[in-house]
Amino acid sequence: MELLIQIVLLAVGLVLVVKGADFLVEGATDVARRFNVSEFVIGLTIVGFGTSCPELVVSVTGAVKGLSDVAAGNVVGSNIFNILLILGITAVITPVPILRENRRFDLPILIGVTVLLIALTAGDTIAGMSDRPVLGRWDGGLLLVIFVVYIIMCFKLGKSDGQPSGQAVATGHMWRSALYCVGGLAALVFGGRLFVDSATELARAAGLSEKFIAITILAVGTSLPELITSIVAARKNKIQLALGNIIGSCVFNILFILGCSALIHPVSMENIDIVDLVTLLGAPLLILLSCYTGRDNKVSRTDGVMMLVVLAAYMAWLIYKANG
Repeated sequence: MELLIQIVLLAVGLVLVVKGADFLVEGATDVARRFNVSEFVIGLTIVGFGTSCPELVVSVTGAVKGLSDVAAGNVVGSNIFNILLILGITAVITPVPILRENRRFDLPILIGVTVLLIALTAGDTIAGMSDRPVLGRWDGGLLLVIFVVYIIMCFKLGKSDGQPSGQAVATGHMWRSALYCVGGLAALVFGGRLFVDSATELARAAGLSEKFIAITILAVGTSLPELITSIVAARKNKIQLALGNIIGSCVFNILFILGCSALIHPVSMENIDIVDLVTLLGAPLLILLSCYTGRDNKVSRTDGVMMLVVLAAYMAWLIYKANG
């Protein structure tokens, strides 16, 4: 009976995530039309940050409890999954165009903050100030300042990037768009948590180890809102919204989530090894590489398959390390 309940809860969670993503994409698109802001910027901010709520809750809760290493592992894992899994699947469904603004601003910013994170955490160790890599409170403050500047720049560029979503007229009332966004996000977060909890219980019932569950179900589960939202956006031909969701979530994870977590309690990075860091930095570099390996500046279906292959190799290594 207990097993049947978990299966039902799993299905309910999945339905909530899918319908929540559907409402969120519709609401966010309408907001973009009303304010003449590009769908990419809406995906980068409202959608990207909203779908990162599970990572925010997990990381900040861990920091409050003094379990700061949870924040590091959660952010690093989520960013890797966001690009390799979510963008990979999205590109397989439909090629993802990378606009000039993406190449000149958004991708360099993502790569830059990733390099900054690596530099901040390794800096004290290299300088001999600490025997283990740590993201301190000053580092957290710096990340949050950069985050505020980044958001301001996004909206300024988003209103003059030549890609306004106002090409179509907004429909309905503003309260309807807001309700779709808030309700969609709530369904995504609640449904995602329900899905992860039920999947975890079913995995335990099947005799799978806790390490395997943590590496697979929990890691992918916190990225489930971004995954479903990007797939729904791709199917609705809102590709720039999907790309903004992915890049926005990654930037939000590093600058805001780790920034907040480090201010609450210094974040230990000692459980993050060289393979994690190389994959973390290599994932956005793969997007940039996709722009220059073809003639049409897009993440093609072939690029998407390559990202999924890289993710599979990384997952295999994680499983090997967990059982080692």
